[in-house]
Amino acid sequence: MLHLVSIHCVSFALLLMWTQCSAQSDSSTAGIQLRLAGEKRKHYEGRLEVFYNGEWGTVCDDDFTIYAAQVVCRELGFLNADSWSPSAKYGKGEGRIWLDNVHCTGGEKSLAQCESNGFGVSDCKHSEDVGVVCNQKRIPGFKFIRNQANSIEGVTVQVEDVRIRATYSHRKRIPITEGFLEVKDGGKWRQICDEEWTGMNSKVICGMYGFPGEKRFNNRAYKLLANRRKKNYWGFSVNCTGNEANLSDCKMGREIELKGNSTCGRGMPVVVSCVPGRAFAPSVSMGFRKAYRVEQPLVRLRGGAMIGEGRVEVLKNGVWGTVCDDNWNIRAATVVCRELGFGSGKEALSGARMGQGIGPVHMNEVECSGFEKSLTECLFNRESVGCSHEEDAAVRCHVPAMGFQNRLRLAGGRNPYEGRVEVLAERNGTLQWGTVCSDSWGTMEAMVVCRQLGLGFASNAFQETWYWQGDSSSDAVVMSGVRCSGTELTLDQCLHHGKHTICPKGGGRFAAGVSCTQAAPDLVLNAPVVEQTTYLEDRPMYALQCAHEESCLSKTADKADPSSYRRLLRFSSQIHNNGLSDFRPRAAHHSWVWHECHRHYHSMEVFTHYDLMSLNGTKVAEGHKASFCLEDTYCDEGIQKRYECANFGAQGITVGCWDTYRHDIDCQWIDITDVKPGDYILQIVINPNYEVAESDYTNNIMKCRSRYDGQRIWTYNCRIGGSMSSETDDMFPGLLTNQLSHR
Repeated sequence: MLHLVSIHCVSFALLLMWTQCSAQSDSSTAGIQLRLAGEKRKHYEGRLEVFYNGEWGTVCDDDFTIYAAQVVCRELGFLNADSWSPSAKYGKGEGRIWLDNVHCTGGEKSLAQCESNGFGVSDCKHSEDVGVVCNQKRIPGFKFIRNQANSIEGVTVQVEDVRIRATYSHRKRIPITEGFLEVKDGGKWRQICDEEWTGMNSKVICGMYGFPGEKRFNNRAYKLLANRRKKNYWGFSVNCTGNEANLSDCKMGREIELKGNSTCGRGMPVVVSCVPGRAFAPSVSMGFRKAYRVEQPLVRLRGGAMIGEGRVEVLKNGVWGTVCDDNWNIRAATVVCRELGFGSGKEALSGARMGQGIGPVHMNEVECSGFEKSLTECLFNRESVGCSHEEDAAVRCHVPAMGFQNRLRLAGGRNPYEGRVEVLAERNGTLQWGTVCSDSWGTMEAMVVCRQLGLGFASNAFQETWYWQGDSSSDAVVMSGVRCSGTELTLDQCLHHGKHTICPKGGGRFAAGVSCTQAAPDLVLNAPVVEQTTYLEDRPMYALQCAHEESCLSKTADKADPSSYRRLLRFSSQIHNNGLSDFRPRAAHHSWVWHECHRHYHSMEVFTHYDLMSLNGTKVAEGHKASFCLEDTYCDEGIQKRYECANFGAQGITVGCWDTYRHDIDCQWIDITDVKPGDYILQIVINPNYEVAESDYTNNIMKCRSRYDGQRIWTYNCRIGGSMSSETDDMFPGLLTNQLSHR
């Protein structure tokens, strides 16, 4: 009898366990909602939070796997999961820790169907809150299902897609800045009722589409249009605070009763009207002006391949510096992006993802509410020190869809990143594809092509493309005389011949081509080293024969007596690679030139320009074009040297290394024998012909003040290009813009 009772007890216990498991396994019974919260750097990542039993809570990272992350992301409407993060990477949550020891196979429809300790059963702390990173692509046909009663608060907007649908009269405008707002849910485009719509909601939508702000519109015209159309409303309202980077960060509002055309009886479909930034406005007068200071911006982006991305730099006390990535998040990125005339932040990048800057680190532990007009208005830790340039913060911003990539293509390449450049141009009243003349085609032109196509930086510019077989119908030259400064958004913004092309070589095998890359080097001179190593040496001509043969002396040396002396201004050059890829010469081994003076091969015939100029910018000493053998002299700790000049070795400068040309080697000087005493500017330019592509050319120039009394020389105030405010431009002409002589 006792034995039978024990069997009944075990059966009853098993029944209870099965009941609990089935409650965890049935999403409709469990009734959960998910959201991604916390200190995000992208809108499709964050701390995982679960709404259960009337309150939001977190999930512990114990036993969490990529399979659980996949279930979470699909439940939120994303195609898949990219990764997950333990230990409260997105900040500590609040309230209950709803789930612990979650075990998913990856095939579950909801996180509630995965095995766990049960809701509310956990021995974790919020320092163990799990985070996920979803794939930003949405599930086609995804439909949001509210598993809770209407009283639920805090569920974020989860739709497949969002668009601004322009009216017929506006559809040909680029960019599209105004129209009916539609969301895609359950595979269908639906309008949103404007009865509870706010300007803050519009601000978020505009930010998503690359616009810094919203504006008023002609409501009457849209009401007339709406009355003529059949409406298909979405079943929810939206609540944005205005500082969100994406609609998916906004909260769902109340559920709306759908009654066909009678839905939204006191309102109409939402219309959004946005203000474009200056770079994208049809005219200057229409551009966004509020926070943009043309005369001297306080924030800028450097080192990015595309417009609207780069390392964040701020101006303080006349000196440009960087921002440390501690606490750097999407809200701060959005403030930067809007300030510069772009939309909201697409991604907040850390770890010097856009290369390392120079100068001071001005801001650390930045905290923005998202409503500031400028990053300089955000709170930050003024006492915090210890950040290095390895922690420089960067951003990617939402920019308007301009359709630039539709007017250009690469043909015949082995991969999508290379090929013959083909342009869509109007000829005889029709649009046709054609080639670009390769006369004067170089790195700057290739940089614009790669930017226009969204392919990153240029790695090479080709003047012959016979090995890339494009479409023979596109062989005709439709663009010639192209000269770019490198900052243009499209190739047709560069200087070029008009409809009447001039190309003696013709197209075909001599058409222009490019290859693109996602990363580029960035060379920067060490200014203090130049200041500290500058001195004068008087050297007899008989000891300068080798240097004379290599044109390292001024022309008056041609007639100088062998026993006479030349006065040489000597200094060391230390050149760092702060970029994201190695600096490699374009010339192949077989074309390198042996230099007897230095006893090694030079891979770049013109690597630097050394000049001494008057204060108004006129050359007073015949500088020379120094050729270099490129090698890793020293590297930062933990970085291995790759390049050396000895034994005909491979040449270049590794990321994190520097090449030092000491003051005591031949040609590391300017011949100032014929210079009179006075005040001058010493100018050094690296990679002056833009022979090798870099992520930032503005810092390739350095200028120093020099005072020469006839016997001694003082060099001081050495400045890298773009490192100071515009006020220094009077002291150093051309320093800010790196305006050199034309190629």
